[in-house]
Amino acid sequence: MRVVVLGAGGLGSVIGGYLAQTGVDVTLICRPAHAEAINKNGLHISGLRGDHQITENICGVATADEAEGHFDYMILAVKSKDTAAALAGATSLIDRTDVFFSVQNNIVKEGDLAKWCGDPAKVLGASTIEGGALLEPGKVKNHMTVDCTAYFGELDGTISPRAEEMAAAFNKAGLVAKAVDCIQQVLWEKLTQIGNASTFAVSTLAGNTELDFVDGLLVREGAEHYVAIARELLSVYTAQGYEPQNFYAPISRLKQIYEIKDNEEAVQTMLGMGKQLQERGYKGTTSMHDDVLRGRKTEVDFIIKPFIEKAAELGLEVPTITACYRIIKVLDNYLN
Repeated sequence: MRVVVLGAGGLGSVIGGYLAQTGVDVTLICRPAHAEAINKNGLHISGLRGDHQITENICGVATADEAEGHFDYMILAVKSKDTAAALAGATSLIDRTDVFFSVQNNIVKEGDLAKWCGDPAKVLGASTIEGGALLEPGKVKNHMTVDCTAYFGELDGTISPRAEEMAAAFNKAGLVAKAVDCIQQVLWEKLTQIGNASTFAVSTLAGNTELDFVDGLLVREGAEHYVAIARELLSVYTAQGYEPQNFYAPISRLKQIYEIKDNEEAVQTMLGMGKQLQERGYKGTTSMHDDVLRGRKTEVDFIIKPFIEKAAELGLEVPTITACYRIIKVLDNYLN
């Protein structure tokens, strides 16, 4: 199998690196300094799965035109806000790649890929919540994972051989994955999960650079805020005919919050989750929180705005997430 990763920063490099360890031929399209470091000394991955120095079956290039040969799969891993620019610079891959899929945090990525490549049949539905951060050129950290970290499936609700093949490749690489017949639901539930965590984190923690996700859940008011956001996001998610499944357990508590009608019980559930994560030594921040801390514009228009728009379409009131969206947009105005 040959795989090319378009936008190999933290997450793209983590996925590509683990695949390369199993014998997959991986090309990472990334920043020049990162590519140079990888080609010289290999890719170093640290974090939850230990330390790995990957020197075989992997190479880095700065542009898509430098990626050599034909590929079975292209993984789109850039930030959502960078999608248009990345795809515009990667047209040389269209005719020499069989299948395209994205691991981005948005609900429009499959449509973007289909429009770009000109053939929706070449696009595979995919979703992951694996965490990766670029530390320095040639070095990334794998800071988050869950029991099942990736899902693959066809957008028409079927399970295809290529979905099963990619799930098998991820599993062999230690990234637990499943081929499913409900990828559209997985995509919406992931956006609900990411939207919940991101909105909560930025609106409560961004004022103190020392705080991370768990710190917010250990405070009662933080847990109350998390539940309020979750209930509004869930109202939009379930109004589309979906029922929460906790695809990304154990960090997902969407199913529990949805099923718990008593607000106090839901708050206590989130306080308990914070305590459990603290006891497990979990330390981490959401991608959107990281963007704010690093002075970069966020993906709020791709993660939160879709819920506000869908709520308006469905006639639902979502005052908490609307207020959070406004707060994050103010911050965004002063970020690069």
